[in-house]
Amino acid sequence: MIELLIAGITLGLYAGFSPGPLLVLVISQTLKHGCKEGVKVAFAPIITDLPIIVVTVLFLSLISSYTSILGVISILGGVYLGYMAYESFKTRGLTENIDVEKPKSFQKGATVNFLNPSPYLFWITIGGPIIINAYSASALSPFLFIIGFYALLVSSKIALAYATSKSRDFLTGKTYIYTMRTLGVVLLIFALYFLNQGVHLLIK
Repeated sequence: MIELLIAGITLGLYAGFSPGPLLVLVISQTLKHGCKEGVKVAFAPIITDLPIIVVTVLFLSLISSYTSILGVISILGGVYLGYMAYESFKTRGLTENIDVEKPKSFQKGATVNFLNPSPYLFWITIGGPIIINAYSASALSPFLFIIGFYALLVSSKIALAYATSKSRDFLTGKTYIYTMRTLGVVLLIFALYFLNQGVHLLIK
């Protein structure tokens, strides 16, 4: 159960800090309209990810008896985690030019996140399999992963909104870059675990 919480926290931190459309929107709304608007964007994934999680878990439940398919999904998850680790290692900070006209921050955040392919790929190859495996141990276990994931995803984006409202230099500073490097190491460990699990499922 502790491992699930740690996995949720680590992946949530990566999702919160990694450069992407939602992070750019958090920063742009903060710079243009203040920290409060950036915080509104940070909460958007809690709403938009729910249908993605439900559909993904139902799909994986239906194919749970096909170990070879699950093995392929697990290997794809390992590859994706490896890519995430690579992205973390090569991060040099966020320097995108930002231009936003109006608030409506939550609506914009929800739209950006819903149209972003990353949440779909994450829940199909990584988050969904973790939830399925956790549920086989305990009905409450998946909630530890989900709570850890979204608590850190949202709080890290809120922290970035606050840091940006004080100084945009934080986004290119050493603290941000070292945080991404550390997450990269942990993500690489998770990638190896997923790859190992996938191979075992394929040879079952």
